Amino acid sequence: MRRGRTLFLLTLALVLLVAFYIYSASSVHVKTVALQSKLVGKALPYEVVLPRGYALITSRRRYPVLYLLHGWNGHPQGWLTETKLKEYAARYQVIVVLPEGDNGWYTDSATVAAEKYESYILQELIPDVDNRFRTLRERRGRAVAGLSMGGYGALKFGLKHPELFAFSASMSGAFDAPVRMDDYSIKQVFGAADDPSRTANDVFKLADKLSADEVAALPYFYLACGTQDPWAQTNRELSKLFTERKIAHEYRELPGGHDWKYWDRELQEILRIASQRLAPAQ
Repeated sequence: MRRGRTLFLLTLALVLLVAFYIYSASSVHVKTVALQSKLVGKALPYEVVLPRGYALITSRRRYPVLYLLHGWNGHPQGWLTETKLKEYAARYQVIVVLPEGDNGWYTDSATVAAEKYESYILQELIPDVDNRFRTLRERRGRAVAGLSMGGYGALKFGLKHPELFAFSASMSGAFDAPVRMDDYSIKQVFGAADDPSRTANDVFKLADKLSADEVAALPYFYLACGTQDPWAQTNRELSKLFTERKIAHEYRELPGGHDWKYWDRELQEILRIASQRLAPAQ
């Protein structure tokens, strides 16, 4: 009797182990990480979408990372609730990180010393992700993308910190933020109309002042905007400037507005290009 029970338990354990192995190999997993930012002075939790196979006990693979930045008044969870991100991410061997950026425009504020959202992403978030997860800890294994405010942030990071990213993408990028004075969050981040922070974070000025050698060192850029989007014109103008400066990029304009229906569609394209531009998992 005891022998039969032992055999049953061993068989059950084996079945459960095989089931867990199959589940780990075939599914993506979402983790929430509680990160306490010293630069911003508060908790800034982020979500991580881990690729199929990551959780396998025997796996030691390292993966490229795509950082997805949310828009103004948005949150990291928006990518999970408003798009089919998990379904799309399951097609690729890429870790996807969803940071919290509040309404800080992914910029170090000119008026509030504690709101250092650019420094947070670069100096705290990326190192934390690299320390916690099996990432490719180099430029060829890192990309950044976003929508609206996040699209602006992603393109700005690509222009200001090309040593960190191999691919930078924007959906409906609000690239005119540093020249606007019509929003409280913009005034708080970029300061007065003549504040140096506006010039230092203006993607048009950043792109225009690059030398030929600096242009050659940039990541590959992808810009997308819907034809009915209020920011379509500023996206066209940035693409035109990139073309004039011979900055390698692709600009895609299709029917759509400033909404999740459009962003969900474009997210698939960004994941596809990121998987091609980044080094493969190894």
